[in-house]
Amino acid sequence: MKSLSPRAEIAIEKLYEAFHAQELLPDCACQCAVGNICNNQDFWKNFSDDHGSTQLNYIGLVNEKLGKRFYGFTPRELLVIEQVFLLACGYQLPLNYKSKKPTLNEDILSEGLSAVVNLFCKWENIENMMDCSKLFDFTPSQNRNNYDKKSRVSEVF
Repeated sequence: MKSLSPRAEIAIEKLYEAFHAQELLPDCACQCAVGNICNNQDFWKNFSDDHGSTQLNYIGLVNEKLGKRFYGFTPRELLVIEQVFLLACGYQLPLNYKSKKPTLNEDILSEGLSAVVNLFCKWENIENMMDCSKLFDFTPSQNRNNYDKKSRVSEVF
């Protein structure tokens, strides 16, 4: 199975650590998904005029045209990561003081984290590593019908 690139692995590790340290805060440019990927810096927010938008402004376009990468990502990729995270968390975009914001909890943040991991997998053309549906996708064998549950359970106790 093909694995993730170093940039994606490092980004996921940073997001995972932020999630478990309760330092993944979508409203804060330093502690949101991209803020954590960028070592808790908020320079990336200058690539767009609106938090949650993927529309590059002049600064973003200049950096993109110069081929600059930040922690392995282009300015547009950083904006897409943030947008995917915010939408998966249930935010109304663009994010501002009037936007609908969910009441945050670990479930909502994990949805955002899963969406970002899925995005990385799509970019790198590999299966979503967060998708566990294949674990439950099986056909019972013929011998399964002959399985005597009572006798097996009584053996355990």
